[in-house]
Parts: sequence; structure tokens; C-alpha cells
Amino acid sequence: MKLIKNATNRLVPNAVNGQKQIPFMGIGKYKPTGRIFNPTIKSTADYPGDGNKIVKNLNEALKKSGLKDGMTISTHHHLRDGDILTNILFDTIKEMGIKNIRWFPSASFPCHKHLIPYLEEGTIHHIEGSMNGPLGKFTSEGKMKGVGVLRSHGGRYQSIQDGEVHIDIAVIASPTADPFGNANGVNGKSACGGLGFALADSEYASNVIVVTDNLVPFPCVPWQIQGNNVDYVVQVDSLGDPSKIVSGTTEVTKSPDRLLIAEYVAQFMEDAGIMKDGFSFQAGAGGTNLAFALFLKDKMKTKEIKARFIRGGSTKYLVEMLEEGLTDYILDGQTFDLDGVRSMRDNPRHVNTTPFTSYNYHGKGNFASIVDAAVLGATEVDVNFNANVVSHSDGYLLHGIGGWQNCLFSKCTILAIPSFRDRIPVILDNVTTLCGPGELIDVIITERGIAINPRRKDLLNALKKSSLPIRSIEEIQKEVYEICSGAPEEPRLNKNKIVAVVKWVDGTVLDSVFQIVQ
Repeated sequence: MKLIKNATNRLVPNAVNGQKQIPFMGIGKYKPTGRIFNPTIKSTADYPGDGNKIVKNLNEALKKSGLKDGMTISTHHHLRDGDILTNILFDTIKEMGIKNIRWFPSASFPCHKHLIPYLEEGTIHHIEGSMNGPLGKFTSEGKMKGVGVLRSHGGRYQSIQDGEVHIDIAVIASPTADPFGNANGVNGKSACGGLGFALADSEYASNVIVVTDNLVPFPCVPWQIQGNNVDYVVQVDSLGDPSKIVSGTTEVTKSPDRLLIAEYVAQFMEDAGIMKDGFSFQAGAGGTNLAFALFLKDKMKTKEIKARFIRGGSTKYLVEMLEEGLTDYILDGQTFDLDGVRSMRDNPRHVNTTPFTSYNYHGKGNFASIVDAAVLGATEVDVNFNANVVSHSDGYLLHGIGGWQNCLFSKCTILAIPSFRDRIPVILDNVTTLCGPGELIDVIITERGIAINPRRKDLLNALKKSSLPIRSIEEIQKEVYEICSGAPEEPRLNKNKIVAVVKWVDGTVLDSVFQIVQ
């Protein structure tokens, strides 16, 4: 593996797991060539004429799909920390004696700690998807046999579409399905909302297995996954624990500092002229972002302003805005609570979207750049407005990228973050892991002030008469360093061992993640 400097001066490998890589060239500089990848043609003559694709269990479905060593198996994460199926899937693969699987999830969760023994003994060779919690720690310590690959939601779709990742077998957890393979996530005891993160898997994988704990007669309506793309259907007793499908980050913060940040964000959007009739915004499901949505909601009601659309992940707070007439639509990629599931099922203005329409950078445009403001979080930022969302200052991987990178293309990208966590400063000279180039990050809002990227002279001019505490990022950093007795200690890293790479939305390599020295 040879290390080369990319356009951000970060050292990245020229090959990962035997695949040649392209280093990050700059925003919009890499222009792909070729054609969209397609799976092999199949014939209706090879499938049951009565439309019944049910097989007796997952083992049989995997055998019929031709499972063998070294294949790529994909799963999706709409079941979140309640997912049981992925663990059962790899229990089955282990029992079959299969080795060196590339696991390609749209995200992982702490419940997947169950898979660490399979990573240790070689059933799973490496993960290409988020490495959250225990899996992140395992990867950071250099214990995974291959190199992990971190992609955004849009980057994952791009990698499948472009043929960078060929999925041999997609296993789609489907809260409701029919024997033909039509499936949705809005009905059934395991209802989780949309199934958009599994769309590319269903369309491009060589073999597609739908697994459901709510089998209904044909047709399953609505269908978010089309049965025409499905090879086999498996019925199980349970896909997961519905109580854990709900995100753990759907409670409004009670922290005075974070409430102040949320209030600053809402006032910033008002003072900058972003909040106006027909505007749009996106906010995540963290406690600060939920509080921001409530502050913004009050301002919209006071000024009788209506949004054209809100981008989800949806929560009950966004659903309330839809039901109270404060927005025409929610365009939703994933639901974070049961109110979101109910709304997507029952309200035609709560629209199920996918990474193709929302985030895919190798398409003819996408929704991300149409959004007026995206309010996001970060684990670290630096004085050049670069940001990190996958690791902390100790160097350990703890999070996935999700849709974060894709949202940076909004018309105004706002990072709402505390100035320090556990007395560790968040604003550094250089982020530990680069996930988002500073040229795409417009505003950083902390409890100690608001830093506007000098590139955004329009925002600086718009805020001249604002009562908000507009400061330089260096000034905020200096104050925090004085409080915390200086910069945080740099992590001890083995620069000779790359444990993972961060891909940019166009498939190029943005940064490397190095092994933690214990």
C-alpha cells in the first residue's frame, strides 16, 4: 500500500483491500466516466409462475443465492439498534462455514457487537459502512483483517451505481412483505418507516433476499421495494426489537448551553434572511437540533411563515410542523421515532425518499443542493472550518458519516456544536479525521459565539446589525483553550497502519484513519 497526498494534503492509500483508489482532487474536480453498473439479466421463466418466492429459511435462501467465500453481503439499518436479523444472518453464514465476507451495511449499531467474533475468526473480512460503538473501537485498534471503508449515504449509493462495490447478496429486513417480494417499512410490528437505504441493494445486487416478520397476501401496498427485483422471500418470527428501532437521540436537550446554541441557530436563520416563505431546511435528530426545530417553529408561527419542505430524518417535532401547516412536505430519508413512521404511512405529504434522489453525487443533481439550510453536528472542527464526524480527539472511530457529507451542499451549512465536551476543546488547529472540507461549511455556532466562514461575505453582511455574538473562529478557540488549559493531547497513532479510509461523496479518498497505539 503506497501513501500519497491528496488535494487536502492528507495521506491516503493508492489501494484499499486490493482495489485501486483515486485520491480526493477537490470539490467537483473528479469527473466520472463510463456507464452506470447493472446486474446480470434474469428471466421470469426462472421464477415461480404463481409469484410465490418463499423459501423455508435464511440458510436455504443463501444457498440458492450461491453464497461462497469472499462475497459481498449487504444489509440496511432502518431497524437501527433494534436489528436482530443481521446478527442471525451472520450466525447462519458462520454455520455454513463461509469465510472472508465483505459486509456492506448502510450503517451499524451497538447491537452488532455480536459480530466481533466473526471479524476475529475471519467469517467477516472487513466492513464497508459505518463502524459505530464497539465495532469502531475494534477497528481503531487494528483488529479487523481488512481496511474499513466509510461512506456517506449518498456515497454508498454512488459506489453501488458506479460498480465500485458489487453486491453479491442483499438481505433486506422488511417489516411487511408479500410472497412476490414487494416490501415496505411502514406496516407491521417492526415498522421502521422507509426502506430507502436498501433501494440500491435491491436494484443492483446479483441476488436479493427479502426477510419479513409480517407476510401479507399479494399485493403489499405501498411497496418501497419492488418484488420484480427480489429473488427469495423468507418469513421469520422477528426482525428485531421495535423499542430499539426508535433512535436514542430523539429527546430535546435539557442542557442550558445546548439550548442556547439551538436558540442561536434559529435566530441566525431569521437574521440572515433564510427563514422566509417557501424556504427549506434539514436538521438531524440530536437533542440540540430538536430544540432548534422548536425555536424555529415558534418564529415561523409568529411571522406566519410556511416552509415548502423539510428534509428528514423525521421526528415527532417535524411531524407536528407538517400537521400544523408549517410546511407543505416532509421529504424523508429515515424515520427516527414512531410518530414519523405513522406519518409516513398515513400522510401523503410525508414522502419516502432514497439516497438516489436525496444525495447521490453521480446523478443529474439531487435534493441536497436545493435545501436552504442544513443544521448538522460534528465531533470536531478546526480553524479552517474543516469538520470531523467519525472519530473523537482520542482517534477512536465512534460514528458513521450518514448523510452528513451530502448535506454540506446545502445553500447554508450550519454546524451547531458545543465549544468543548468533557472539558476537551472541539475547535482544533486540525481535525483528527477529515470528513468535510471547510469550503463547504458556512457557519459554526457554539454557546460562546458564532463563526461565519470568511468565504461567506453575504452572510457576514447580512448579520452586521444582528444582536448575535458574531466572532472569529480563532477568537472562540482561544477562549476555550484558556478555559481548558490549552489544546487537547493528540491521539497516539500508528502511522504505518491504516485501519479505515473516509471516502468523499464522489468516491475519491478524503482521509485515512490510523491504528490507535494503546
